[in-house]
Amino acid sequence: MLFLAGLCMLAGCGYHAVGGRSARLPANVRTIAVPSFVNETRTYRIEQMLTQEVVREFVSRTNYHITNETGDSADATLKGTVKTAQAAPLTYDAQSGRVSSAVVTITMKITIVDRSGKVLFENPNYTFREQYQVSREIASFFQEETPALQRMSRDFARTLVSDILEAY
Repeated sequence: MLFLAGLCMLAGCGYHAVGGRSARLPANVRTIAVPSFVNETRTYRIEQMLTQEVVREFVSRTNYHITNETGDSADATLKGTVKTAQAAPLTYDAQSGRVSSAVVTITMKITIVDRSGKVLFENPNYTFREQYQVSREIASFFQEETPALQRMSRDFARTLVSDILEAY
């Protein structure tokens, strides 16, 4: 029962679309450079997935011109660093004692700076989690982790863009 109450509370949380709210970024920011994020983990290509989803989210939800080139053409630059990426067992199969589900956790540092180096937005501790089912076959375990990372990358991008666009 307590579990269901917790799920109901979580279902009410989330981001909402920008609808007539002011943006955190100054009005003179029209072009945002989003170079590939830095990966400080051993998780292969996680920085590429996260960068790609952030770019996709900006393009689909905003009128900002997004480029991957840093330099004078960009009014602001979004920098990201993947600090940690880890998978941990979540539940176990009662019959075999093997892991039946796991959770992937990513921690990011995000900063947006303007041309002069002024910090426009910063969050040194974005943390995201995604749960996935573990196959009973060892060979397919890693095939399941990548879709979980992709789902988490989309969630991360939605939340990040919402946080940047919405003034609380």
